[in-house]
Amino acid sequence: MSFLDHLEELRWRLVRAAIAVLIFTVFLWIYQEWIIDNLFLSMKDANFITYRYMCSWFGVCTPEIPVKMQSTTMAGQFSYALMMSIMGGLVLAFPYVFYQIWSFIKPGLKQKEKSAVKGIVFYVSILFFIGILFGYFIVSPLCVQFFGTYQISKKIDNIFTINSYMSTIISTVFYSGLLFLMPVIAYIFAKIGIITAAFLRKYRKHSIVGVLILSAVITPPDMLSQIIVSIPILLLYEISILVTARVNKNKHKKHNVTTY
Repeated sequence: MSFLDHLEELRWRLVRAAIAVLIFTVFLWIYQEWIIDNLFLSMKDANFITYRYMCSWFGVCTPEIPVKMQSTTMAGQFSYALMMSIMGGLVLAFPYVFYQIWSFIKPGLKQKEKSAVKGIVFYVSILFFIGILFGYFIVSPLCVQFFGTYQISKKIDNIFTINSYMSTIISTVFYSGLLFLMPVIAYIFAKIGIITAAFLRKYRKHSIVGVLILSAVITPPDMLSQIIVSIPILLLYEISILVTARVNKNKHKKHNVTTY
């Protein structure tokens, strides 16, 4: 196809993706009150599923979190209901959005390259949703629990703005989903030749320090929370090493066969 034909195809791919996001956005907007009450504000409740399991498994029981919510701007509640709907629509439509992007890229690949990334839409979607669940059930509740109960003085109440509360949860959940795409990114970079398994092994110790720092930033400053968040990220790093090693091994085999 000509350059203009490629642009036209890309435009329609983006239009289809936008329509999918819009459909889910409208659906979430219709049920916004139920979603806000049961998926977001429920994290302030001591009966939230994460707190119950932490109490039964680790003996760390969370009391009722004394947090009050308020909106300090005229359009505050409307703005964050809209943002929640759009971000939720993007999350729910992610497999289709990625499929549209991949369908535009795929024709430019060679047959061997297509075979090498077979099923990528499925694997990327699965990893993304696992990351979303991890962010929602692990990282976000830990943040709400810590910052909601922390007081430098009993005379100061925690009154969160809807802006602060919603943006913290939404960004944490969404970035967790992106973080779980690490093995896929490692696979692509290994195929391109940017990284190798030896490189990742060499900087394993550095990555552990980096993960601990990242965990300290996105979680409350207590050891248990950091460990809970760090372990899955370190496992993803090790999986990335295995994936990269497999890619390097296949490349080495092909090179030897070609040379022979």
